[in-house]
Amino acid sequence: MNEVYPTAVSDAKPAPAPVSTDADAKRPGLEHDDPETKVGGVTEIEILAAHIDPAAERRMLRKMDFSILPVLAIVYLFNALDKGNLSNAQTDGIATDLHLVGNQYYLIITIFYVPLCLCGTPLSMLAKRFSAARVIPLMMLGFGSCSLLTASVTNFGGLFALRFLLGIFESPMLPSIVFYLSQFYTRGELARRIGVYYAASSISGAFSGLLAFGIFQIKDTRLKGWQYLFLIEGTGTVLFAAFAFFWLPRSPAQCWFFTDEEKEMSRVRMLRDGTNQIGEQIDWRDAFRPFIQDWRYIVWALLALGLGVPLASVGNFLPQIVARLGYSTVKTNLYTVAPNVVGTVFLVCFTQSSDYFRERSLHVVVPLLITMIGFIVLGTIDVLANKGVAYFACFLLCIGSNTPSVMLSTWYSNNSISENKRVVLTGVMVGIANASGLISGNIFQAKDAPKYIPALATSAAFGGFTALLAFAYGMYMRIENRRRNKEQGMPRKYGSKDVPTELLGKGPKAPEFRYFY
Repeated sequence: MNEVYPTAVSDAKPAPAPVSTDADAKRPGLEHDDPETKVGGVTEIEILAAHIDPAAERRMLRKMDFSILPVLAIVYLFNALDKGNLSNAQTDGIATDLHLVGNQYYLIITIFYVPLCLCGTPLSMLAKRFSAARVIPLMMLGFGSCSLLTASVTNFGGLFALRFLLGIFESPMLPSIVFYLSQFYTRGELARRIGVYYAASSISGAFSGLLAFGIFQIKDTRLKGWQYLFLIEGTGTVLFAAFAFFWLPRSPAQCWFFTDEEKEMSRVRMLRDGTNQIGEQIDWRDAFRPFIQDWRYIVWALLALGLGVPLASVGNFLPQIVARLGYSTVKTNLYTVAPNVVGTVFLVCFTQSSDYFRERSLHVVVPLLITMIGFIVLGTIDVLANKGVAYFACFLLCIGSNTPSVMLSTWYSNNSISENKRVVLTGVMVGIANASGLISGNIFQAKDAPKYIPALATSAAFGGFTALLAFAYGMYMRIENRRRNKEQGMPRKYGSKDVPTELLGKGPKAPEFRYFY
């Protein structure tokens, strides 16, 4: 539904209209009679953006950062906890208590990724149709309930069914949150904000380890430690879902903590460096067409699939990898904390750097290479004879596993200007990345325990391939931007930040389009 905004710009100070420059006059697409074009080839949005008071803009950003980001971070923390708590439960003997045999535990991990891949796209479309602020809490209620019910299972079939349902409810979470944030933050602000909420996923590894360590100390003959784990985490998830449903604003235009001036400021900011049209009507045919006609979407898909394998391997099997060092169940969970904390710190640093330099591709490549090195070290040394080196390699795994996913989500969102195309692209890419969990779940085989050499080698290979592809794609974008600048007589450094996104509805086909690389 199209949204109506007030007409004032927040604390707008009188300022002269931007003066036409040679670059403005040469800007492709503005030489014709455009209704948004003002004197000298400068658009109305650029004039309004020039009148925004920086102090007022900073106040508005602080409002969003303190009102939206913490809530989404906690939402994603519970999302990651409920997804990964099976790994902690495995160290407390859930496989023995449920009489799992052979590869049944690995089948349970694998089945979670089937609906995670298939349902992410259609359910994330609901975020566009009914508002992500409503879809996210409802999905959270669903996967929290699954976690609660897991405490009552008594056999393989019950756990198998609940993990399948869990995959359905968790499938739209990441694409819905990325789309939701892209409605509030400009392209140059998005990475660090996605990084903040995604840091909750990284810190969940540390938090789940500490939580499991504490819960497994409970001595109660009525319930096992792993049952208390699912009950406590599931209850917290359900309660917070109810809070998030009433707290999160549906959109900037309906944001309960914005003034009328801030709502108008948000509209101007997003049309300047965020989207080509706010409240765009849903057109599914137009949104899916690029998957057939645009080769770039194949590259995005390969990147999503490739980086997802090392990510899923670390997320699902870090406790098992640490267990190779020969520690007890309690110490194994405790020793997963430090690598996850360090990984979270590096994630925040990478995303801050990415937004500061407005650069994405190299911020995908570097962490992938770090994780690849970690897998290679663990696969080639005697971990019992070199415990210090092996544990350091676990830090490398966590430093580089989560960051590429955040950066890729930001990267393709930055280059997909249309709201319709962006929500569909995000849903499909996250689904493809989740499909890599099927690969990860099948390469970690019981017969390879405890070393898992084939799985470590496969994860390293996927990381290396994806790093190479990301580097090549980033170089293509740089070269293509320079080619367009040369052909159109624009300055060499003319780039994505210089073009109002309201002009870029056609994407790369628009002559004024510049890649955000």
